[in-house]
Amino acid sequence: MEEYIYIVQASLEPSKCKIGKTNDLDRRLKEYNNMTGKSKENIYQYLFACEVKNMSAVENDIKNFFITLRENKSKEIYFYNDPLFENYVKFIKAHPLFVKEILVKPENKKQIVKIVKKTTPSLEERGLTHRDVMRKAQKVDNDEFYTRLEDVEKELVMYDKAIWEDKVVFCNCDDAVGNDERDTSAFVLYFLNNFKELGLKKLICTHYGGGIDLFNQGTKGIIYIYIFTRDGFEELKESPKNYTGSFDDPLSLKILNHEADIVCTNPPFSKAIEYWKIIIESGKKFLIISNVSNAINTAFIHYFKNNKVWAGYNRVDWFLNYKKELVRASGSWYTNLPITNRAKYNHLKIVPLKDIPEKHKQYDDSKILLVDNCYIPKGYKKTFAVSARSILNGLLENGYKIVQDKRYEPYINGKAGFARVLVQKIMNN
Repeated sequence: MEEYIYIVQASLEPSKCKIGKTNDLDRRLKEYNNMTGKSKENIYQYLFACEVKNMSAVENDIKNFFITLRENKSKEIYFYNDPLFENYVKFIKAHPLFVKEILVKPENKKQIVKIVKKTTPSLEERGLTHRDVMRKAQKVDNDEFYTRLEDVEKELVMYDKAIWEDKVVFCNCDDAVGNDERDTSAFVLYFLNNFKELGLKKLICTHYGGGIDLFNQGTKGIIYIYIFTRDGFEELKESPKNYTGSFDDPLSLKILNHEADIVCTNPPFSKAIEYWKIIIESGKKFLIISNVSNAINTAFIHYFKNNKVWAGYNRVDWFLNYKKELVRASGSWYTNLPITNRAKYNHLKIVPLKDIPEKHKQYDDSKILLVDNCYIPKGYKKTFAVSARSILNGLLENGYKIVQDKRYEPYINGKAGFARVLVQKIMNN
């Protein structure tokens, strides 16, 4: 007798799906659509179906692996969005008892992009520039920028899995998985979906009780703790008295200093100065998102100068605001984890000064050389000024050093130019 695993969804319930087993796909779908009391408009259809060798064993493994994504532990109803669906299918198809795919829903990513473009006005249409957006983020108490799962996946896949093995990961500016995609934190979702593969020991997340309640977790500070047991994920939820959930709350600091091994999150841009100070002074490993201009900001330059932090692999140019609309803002990953084979080294154009195009080099009123477009004067012994882009592309890993702890503001013919950072070739390199 043939055995199948399927994912089915009702048209009026887009935030959930059912993952089940059957010997007859046609009969099972008819049963769903003929349920007593079901609205005639609420049509069920398969999103995915495949043949397996032992459907009960596969179904049980799905339950255990995705236990935190089940709406109710006694039912096979799972939270649903496109990234979650991809993870469900990926898990099933990688299972040793998987035989063959029967059907899968049509790819709809291109359609989603078109809808976003039509419904979300661009910055230009709203009369804003990128600088306006970032300036606003630095002034408000509760930033409107939230990370997309695809950006978390794109960065974290670049690191050796051994980094995470038997480690406690602390998301101290984040939330637990909620009821649907509007209540789902990308960082926590990534670690829960890859918990076993990464070999994590524990995942700890904090919910900030003030401001915009993006993830519908309430207005009290909450600590979520996830561990993996023989029966699947175990979630512990605590709401200590007077706990705010903020990264600088005494209890959050205690977790950071005494339990956490690696911190991974997107701290509010408006609190970046305080956040960086706490995280870097803790001595913990970290992988965080922050403003792309930090590399030439006086408040942060000394961290780069003293090799306390460097850029990750990727920029992050798209975020979600509290309405879940796409907004563009210039962010970057920053870390103190090892970086190997940085592809962006190739963006640095290290050539003799005479070979740098005139439009990309000039001298300011103090006779300091300014270079743009990632051009670097090879063999140049004097101090020169570069933009944040060169630092993020790995200039400091290629035999150069920052020479002062504050940003450099050049003047050309008496007019202020773009802020930069002063660097120099390390002479023994």
